[in-house]
Amino acid sequence: MAKTESYNPLDKFNIAKSIESEVLARPAAPLAEVGGITGAGVYVIYYTGDFAAYAPVANANQNGELTQPIYVGKAIPRGGRKGGLATDIAAKGNALADRLRQHAASIDEAQNLNLEHFFVRHLVVDDIWIPLGENMLIETFKPIWNRAIDGFGNKDPGRRRSTQYRSPWDVLHPGRKFAEKLAESPATPDLLLQRIGDYFADRPLTKLPRAVVEQQEEEEVDAEDAADDL
Repeated sequence: MAKTESYNPLDKFNIAKSIESEVLARPAAPLAEVGGITGAGVYVIYYTGDFAAYAPVANANQNGELTQPIYVGKAIPRGGRKGGLATDIAAKGNALADRLRQHAASIDEAQNLNLEHFFVRHLVVDDIWIPLGENMLIETFKPIWNRAIDGFGNKDPGRRRSTQYRSPWDVLHPGRKFAEKLAESPATPDLLLQRIGDYFADRPLTKLPRAVVEQQEEEEVDAEDAADDL
């Protein structure tokens, strides 16, 4: 006999699914038009363009359906990682608008992407639930820029430029101004296109060079440390 389990609305998974549902119920807007957003929270970005390697994603998002994100991210409120129990701080500030403007600028600078082909849904979320919502959305959709092509969310590494490789995203989409000052990556465009093919074929991803993997691990730590610097 199957074991009966009671439903717990406060279970972590159920809370995460509720955040996900709220995000997906929100209307989508062009990524180029995010200036009026107030607050912090989570977002999903969709692609509808003609970059051949992303055809499965673009095809899933035709005719305004927007069912397959290419990237999921979060913007936490300023000071959100420094403690305190202030109420509703997520509804204040410009964390989401600032982060989305950074993404729009990255795409606009890329030579083989068109900002007009990108759309976004966002949700202002109480700050303690922002990472949970982001994790749920990534786990559900496994977006290609979160799982196979790293680096879209990177910022200018500043003084570390001389020791840093271009990210896989910058190798595949050259043009971002700060990335042009970074070292050539040992990950080639052909290798990255192979990873995209693996991703859509549900095969194990072709491995990145060890130096790139180590850099990505360092960047993840830096991104967490810099989350309050938006």
